[in-house]
Amino acid sequence: MTTTHKLLLATNNKGKVKEIQALLSSTGLTLLTPADAGLALEVPEDGLTYAENASRKAAAFARASGLVALGDDSGLEVDALDGQPGLHSHRFCPIPDATDADRRKYLLEKLQGKPLPWTAHFRATVAVALPSGDLQVTSGHCDGEIIPTERGSNGFGYDPIFFIRAINHTMAELQMDEKNRLSHRAMAIQNAIPILKEIFGI
Repeated sequence: MTTTHKLLLATNNKGKVKEIQALLSSTGLTLLTPADAGLALEVPEDGLTYAENASRKAAAFARASGLVALGDDSGLEVDALDGQPGLHSHRFCPIPDATDADRRKYLLEKLQGKPLPWTAHFRATVAVALPSGDLQVTSGHCDGEIIPTERGSNGFGYDPIFFIRAINHTMAELQMDEKNRLSHRAMAIQNAIPILKEIFGI
């Protein structure tokens, strides 16, 4: 058990922070961003797996802060592109300082001429690290397809073109509570909650 209920979120991505805060709101933990902890830390995401990247981030932030840290890595895998962009989802677009809109546009350009449907999968891995070096990993996924026209203004990244046929909505058309029942990150975080409860004795 720890003597504090502070959990550091090892990400500077505001969209991820918002989602994770909502997913962990019922735990009673005090969630800190790197800015809250006075950290300006950038961890290279050059691992060969989502788990490796998530673990590196969580471990680095835990060491630097002396707090339990939660890191994540996620990616979009499109079957017609042999699983791309995958681990490189954020850096897939070759435009310098690419925006989310640039990434979506580039992905759709790569899919032109490929037969529909463009089946795809969001995958996420979450790592929980202690300053001592102890680390545990969980994962989650969400199946869908890429559509050629953006729909919805919620979410971030590839959400506006990731369509979930079972509910007839893109990820970006979902309200936060709906997304947090279905998304890949939601699944991974839910799987991590028992680990956090054991660590913090809650």
